[in-house]
Amino acid sequence: MSRVTPDQLREMKTRGERIAMLTAYDYPTAQILDAAGLHILLVGDSMGMVVLGHPTTLPVTLDDIIRHTQAVVRGTEHALIVGDLPFGSFQVSQAVKLEGGRRVAGSVRALTEAGIPVMGHVGLTPQSVNVTGGFKVQGKTERAARLLLDDVAALEEAGAFAVVLELVPAELARLVTERTSIPTIGIGAGPYCDGEVQVVHDIMGLFPDFTPRHTRRFAELGTAMREAAQAYVAEVRERTFPGAAQSAKMSAEVIAALRAEDAPATVPDAPSQEETSADGQADGYAPPKPTRK
Repeated sequence: MSRVTPDQLREMKTRGERIAMLTAYDYPTAQILDAAGLHILLVGDSMGMVVLGHPTTLPVTLDDIIRHTQAVVRGTEHALIVGDLPFGSFQVSQAVKLEGGRRVAGSVRALTEAGIPVMGHVGLTPQSVNVTGGFKVQGKTERAARLLLDDVAALEEAGAFAVVLELVPAELARLVTERTSIPTIGIGAGPYCDGEVQVVHDIMGLFPDFTPRHTRRFAELGTAMREAAQAYVAEVRERTFPGAAQSAKMSAEVIAALRAEDAPATVPDAPSQEETSADGQADGYAPPKPTRK
């Protein structure tokens, strides 16, 4: 099965087919999600929070993105892989994602002209969270909504193949989706986008710190992992794991030969009366001669 391409995503938008996208940061997760039929896997800077334990996405480096993207690519055959360009990197795979609208249009154009597919990202942009005033819904006023529409138009004109709409009102996301020819991927943007993206740790119950309002847990893998780990600890302590099924065997002859080396040395019997000389010493043993002074 060939990989999804940006052109195929545009065709899906034209046909009214929804696009499914999730984050992935490692090889085994990428394998599972690829087999599940995801169209796009995003190696997002969200790893800063859900994988690396930072309070924001800002500490994520380009090297972090590259390393995790390589792992995700190795674990997939079908999904289009998109790597975030982290805060302050905008430098130069599969595809990259940039946050921002008109202010990054020049970078988008330069990348696309160099043959690198670019996904845009507007609305709430986590890398600019300190500027936007926190994790709040964006584009609620008429002025803010018009600016967002202009941002998307600028990204489309610059050559972006798709755009993420994060934390914007559902009706605004619907208007953007109707006006742009490129696919819109929503997160906290309602049901009218061409596709949806979520952080895999959020929908699987793997990030215990909090659950964003815009997501829903489809599984409680964090609870399952904790219970499995507790069972493992108990069996290790009780010596019920590992057992015969998890153990390799060797021949009885070999182990007997090895154990023979651990047998205690034979202690010689005390000498009999016949073996003792007249001076009371055992034969074959002569006491040291006294040293003359």
